[in-house]
Amino acid sequence: MAREVLQIGQVRIHPGSVSREDAMKEAADILEAAGAVTSAYFDAMQQREQTVSTYMGNELAIPHGTNETKETILSSALSVVRYDGGVDWDGNPVTFVIGIAGKGDEHLEILSQIALLFSDEDEVATLKSAQSPEELFTILSTVNDS
Repeated sequence: MAREVLQIGQVRIHPGSVSREDAMKEAADILEAAGAVTSAYFDAMQQREQTVSTYMGNELAIPHGTNETKETILSSALSVVRYDGGVDWDGNPVTFVIGIAGKGDEHLEILSQIALLFSDEDEVATLKSAQSPEELFTILSTVNDS
């Protein structure tokens, strides 16, 4: 059984708003605290963002590193932060910032599951109405089933 990519300590809810850079930093910090990435992963996320925006639509951004920075990833993990005040992501409104670290090709599977979840507007509404990180975690923990 693979280690669960999402654990309760990697889910947060903030009432306010932050900059895109701060949101990415928090995503990277959570992944680093989980032992999934090295401290260089934040730079890797920034490199990716300069090349292509990780805004996915439906209030979701999924910052992650570039293929060239794979050595900064120690194991697969996710971080999930909901910013109720929103984040301006290159002019797009983002509520959910999901940091992804995928060892090998595992990030593709994780990405597809998240994309599926966020393609359903009812699911997004449910995620937005979760009252606590625990509740949010419970809804999202299906990503651990892959």
